Amino acid sequence: MTNPVIDYYFTAQSPWTYFGHARFAALAKAAGATVNLRPVDYGRIFPASGGLPLPKRAPQRQAYRLVELKRFAEHLKLPMNIQPKFFPVSGDAAARLLIAVDAADGTGAAMDLAGRVMRACWEEERDIADAATLAALLAEAGLPATRAAEALAPAVQARYEGYTQQALDAGVFGAPSYVVDGEIFWGQDRLDFLARRLGV
Repeated sequence: MTNPVIDYYFTAQSPWTYFGHARFAALAKAAGATVNLRPVDYGRIFPASGGLPLPKRAPQRQAYRLVELKRFAEHLKLPMNIQPKFFPVSGDAAARLLIAVDAADGTGAAMDLAGRVMRACWEEERDIADAATLAALLAEAGLPATRAAEALAPAVQARYEGYTQQALDAGVFGAPSYVVDGEIFWGQDRLDFLARRLGV
């Protein structure tokens, strides 16, 4: 497939996005794909698609989720605190920061920062809703501190809301979702199917 374009819908506090992020970045690079980074608000998507936020799910579903997190962490050999100190946590501030970085520094920089945000949540016991944490992650990525203020601009919030509407319009209901020419690949455990779609 020549010059593929992948819309990458996710939320940075999703453990499943964390599991797949580095592999997805490598796959997109191998395919020569353009990635459209699309952090979205699943607080809007879940009600529209029949999903429930974690605290409202049945106890057996919550329990099995922890089993699956442990399985995937071991299978993928990724460090993970399956019940991190700062979770559940809002992903809105991180999403806006990623959008600001994407606009100013490019998708590569935003993808790198997204990975750092996910690791902060799931490996490092850091609060990704905290402004100081996000400022530190910017510094660790070698990005300008001014991006934190830029992330608060109304235009960034408008883009965040627009990306969320795009996800709804595309039929996206879970994170992460990778969309190629209208075809949805939901979940980091579908990256093999995405690779076949891209011919790599």
